[in-house]
Amino acid sequence: VQLQASGGGLVQVGGSLRLSCAASGSTFSSYFMGWFRQTPGKEREFVAAINRSGGGTYYADSVKGRFTISRDNGKKTVYLQMNSLKPEDTAVYYCAASRWLGRVETQMDYWGKGTQVTVSS
Repeated sequence: VQLQASGGGLVQVGGSLRLSCAASGSTFSSYFMGWFRQTPGKEREFVAAINRSGGGTYYADSVKGRFTISRDNGKKTVYLQMNSLKPEDTAVYYCAASRWLGRVETQMDYWGKGTQVTVSS
């Protein structure tokens, strides 16, 4: 499956952004989908994940209550709505797909190119 993330940009503290990740290739609905983020010198960290149907979602503690992951299997797209953004949310955000729920980089099977999110204070 091929993944393409978009929607990143520059936003002020407290603002919102919505990231999108469009998939092509194999059956999108067969995969758990996740969002990860990475800052220079650090490992890629888990942000959020969603199960195949969209009925189950999982979040890192650092984003719980502020970020919402969703998916549209008809459009083969997963979204990450980010509200109340903080400077520490600044990172390159990646979408990823896996056959099973993954919260660690090595558990994911496919990756898209990242999209930069910068939160300015």
